[in-house]
This record gives sequence, C-alpha cells and structure tokens, in this order.
Amino acid sequence: MPTEIALLESRALRADHLGRVDVLDKVKALQLLPDGLHVTTDGVAQYFGVHREAVHSIVRRHRDELASSGLFTLTGDELREHEVVVLTTSSRGEAKSYPQGLVRLRLFPRRAVLNIAMLLRDSEVARRVRGYLLDTEEQHRAPVSDPRFDGLDRRVTQLESAMSEVGPALRELGPVLARMSDRLEALDRRLDATNRVVGAMSVRLSDLSEDMAEVKRRLPHPADQAPQQCRQRRRRRRR
Repeated sequence: MPTEIALLESRALRADHLGRVDVLDKVKALQLLPDGLHVTTDGVAQYFGVHREAVHSIVRRHRDELASSGLFTLTGDELREHEVVVLTTSSRGEAKSYPQGLVRLRLFPRRAVLNIAMLLRDSEVARRVRGYLLDTEEQHRAPVSDPRFDGLDRRVTQLESAMSEVGPALRELGPVLARMSDRLEALDRRLDATNRVVGAMSVRLSDLSEDMAEVKRRLPHPADQAPQQCRQRRRRRRR
C-alpha cells in the first residue's frame, strides 16, 4: 500500500488516482461554477482552506502535470466568449460585466482539484482527501453492490473527465474552422468567375453559329452549279 509521502512525491502514483474525483465530495462539498464542471483559483483555495497564493505556488511548480489534468487559463477574447464565463455572468445577473478588469481566469476541473489535493501539504482537507485515496479498507467496507449499478460512478467520472477536455479542443478547432471558411469563400468566388467565363464563351459560340449559317446561305449551292458545268463540258467536246 503506498504511503502519503509517496503520493506527494510520485507523479506516476498521483496519475493512478486521478479517476477518483468522487473522493472530493466525500471529504467536503466542492462548490463548482454554474457550468457544473470547473472551479476558479479562489474556489480551490476556499475548498482546501488555504490562501490563493498557495494554489498559485502549486500551479507554478507543477504546471505541466496540472495541465494534463485539465487545468487551463482564459485570456483576452476568451474571457468574453467562453461558456464558463457566460454562465457565471448570467447566473449573477451581470451580463457582459464579469470579465471586465480580468487579465486571465484560471479554471480547474475536478481532476485538477484532486491533483492539487495530492500536492498540497499544508491543508487538512488535502490530507483527508489523500487519506481517502490511500484507505483500501474504506473501499471494501461497502455492501455488496447492485449489479445494475456496477461501474456507474466510474462512468460518470470518465464522462466528467472527457467533458473537461472539450473546452481546449473547441478552442483549438476554432481557428481551423475559420481557415476552412476562408478557403470555401475563395473557392466560391473562383467558381463564380468560372461560371461567368463559361457564360461568355457560350454567347460567343452562339454568335459564331449564326455567322456560319449566314456564310452558308451566301455560298452558291452545288445544285445551282450543275447546269452551268454541263454546258461547259458540251462546249469543250464541240471543240
């Protein structure tokens, strides 16, 4: 059985426990944003009963690990457009005012909050979370489960984890869709130009067809030349 010290020191061991986000609410109710998926830096600090600078310190020292757990930061236009900010704004009745004055907004999904719990040393709440994670007896004290609900909690956790990754994916997809839209508009303009050229060629061919018909009408008909040719042959014979 791993120890608490091992959990604090080993990133690989922490990664093995990231799926147990249900432990957070067993220790203390986690207050999520209105989207039901994320917590701000202040929310994380309040949950663990520490100053927000302690959370900033953990983020600075373990930025890559926390990013892999779903942590991300909104900046610039993202503060006005991101669904989390819009929902938070509307729930407060202060539409369009929430982002003002903010330079960035850091958001933690449940996995990132659990990751913080496995890194934060000076917090009683974090220690209790680690205790739940490491207490294998607690897992076996549960009564015999109903087969109909086996794995339900795990599936909900997996769904939350997948949803926490949707936001970054959509942000990366936005520029790609914009470039595709520009290319489609350029292609549409080229097709319009091609259609105009084809239309002009069709008109020109129609004019040429009329000109050819007029030329044919003006040329002497072979049937009209036959009598004259016969007379010329008779004259040559007489000579």
